[in-house]
Amino acid sequence: MKNIIYFDASDATKFDLDRFVKSLNTYAKVPKSEIEAALKDLDNYENLHVSRLVETGAALIAKNSDLETAKTYIDAHDQYFGSKFERLRRITGYLVGTLDRWNDGKKAEEAARVKHSVNSCIDDAMRQSRLEEQAVMHNVAYARA
Repeated sequence: MKNIIYFDASDATKFDLDRFVKSLNTYAKVPKSEIEAALKDLDNYENLHVSRLVETGAALIAKNSDLETAKTYIDAHDQYFGSKFERLRRITGYLVGTLDRWNDGKKAEEAARVKHSVNSCIDDAMRQSRLEEQAVMHNVAYARA
């Protein structure tokens, strides 16, 4: 590995092993020989995204310290993992992230939908009780079978 890419190919910089060692050692004492061994698999690459380097560093910190310290290291470098994405759902024909801009009618329509379980292993008694709970919640008469 010769170059580290941060956001796109135009910002590639030379990889500096001593700088990486110093960075890791601010979180935990990681021997340089151990770092070199972990980076051996990455030597075949001309360019490497910084997120891969951060993951390698976090694994080394976790091995030589604890998971909480490794999480702190990742949190300090989370800007290199790309932007977070917003969950989009298809609800009543619309692609939405949240329901906060919907009017009361649409919110009531969404709330009245029957929520189907992804897990098909639910036994009949549990399914029956969930149907009864939904009926009571939506003020619907429900006849027990």
